[in-house]
Amino acid sequence: MEFVQHLPPPLLAPFVTAAHGYRVPSYPLGVHRGLPSSSMTLVFELGGRLRITGLSAAISSHAMVCGLHTRAALIDARAPMDGVQYALTPLGARALLGVPAAELHDRPVDLAEVLGPAAAEVVDQLHEACTWDERFAVVDRALVGNLEAGVPPEPAEVREAWRLILTGRGRVPVSAVAAQVGWSRRHLSERFRWATGLTPKQLSRVARFEAARALLTGPAPVPLARTAALTGYADQSHLDREWRALTGCSPTTWMREELPFVQDEDSSSAADSRT
Repeated sequence: MEFVQHLPPPLLAPFVTAAHGYRVPSYPLGVHRGLPSSSMTLVFELGGRLRITGLSAAISSHAMVCGLHTRAALIDARAPMDGVQYALTPLGARALLGVPAAELHDRPVDLAEVLGPAAAEVVDQLHEACTWDERFAVVDRALVGNLEAGVPPEPAEVREAWRLILTGRGRVPVSAVAAQVGWSRRHLSERFRWATGLTPKQLSRVARFEAARALLTGPAPVPLARTAALTGYADQSHLDREWRALTGCSPTTWMREELPFVQDEDSSSAADSRT
C-alpha cells in the first residue's frame, strides 16, 4: 500500500485542499465507502475503471469528479487501484471545471462530460508518467491551464458562510450564520446551495460528521460517547443515527471494517509525504 501526498502550485491553493497519489491492493470486503466530506473529489484511476454506486448515478470511468454528497459513495475495490486524487473546494468548481458545484451534487460525473477530450489526454499523459512527481505535474498543469480567470468569485456572503460553518464544525446555527453575513436564512440557503451543492444545514451535518470522524480516527481515538459530546450531538444515540444516515452503517461497524484501511492510508501518507 502506498500513499504519497502532494502540495499543488500556489495558483491552485484556493481550489485544492489536498492531493495524493495511491497504490492500494484489493480491499478484503470488496466495497469501500467514500464518506461525505466538505471537499469534492477529482480522481484519475489508472489501474482499471473506477466503479462507483450508491449516489444518484452509477459510473465506471478512468477519470471522474464527484460533487458533495450526504451519503456514502460505494467504491468497487475488488481489484488493486493505482491513481491520483485531488480534493477540490466546491467554491472553485466553476473556476477549475467550468460548472457550478450544484450541477455535480450527489453524483460522480465522467470528467469527459466536463472537460471534453482534454480528460482523455490527461489520462494518457498519466499512463506515460514514470514517477509520482511527473503524475502530479500532469494534473497540476491541466488544472492550471483550465483555470478560468474571468469567472467571478462566489459572493463574499457565501464564502463567509462556508467559513463560519466549517470553522464552527457545524455547530453554529444557520440562523446565526445568515445574520452574520447579512442575508435572510432563505436567501442564504438558495445562494449557498447553488454555489456548493449543499444547503447550509446539510454542510453543517457534514462538518459535524467530519469533526467526529477526526476524533474517532486520531492518534488517540476518543470513545463514542465522548466524541458525541465534543462534537455537538445530543448523545451517542444521536451520533449513531447521523452516522448511519451519512455512511450507511453504524460507527462501530465502520471502525471495524474501514478503520484499518484509513489507518494504513494515514501512516503511508506520513511516511511518503513530499512537497
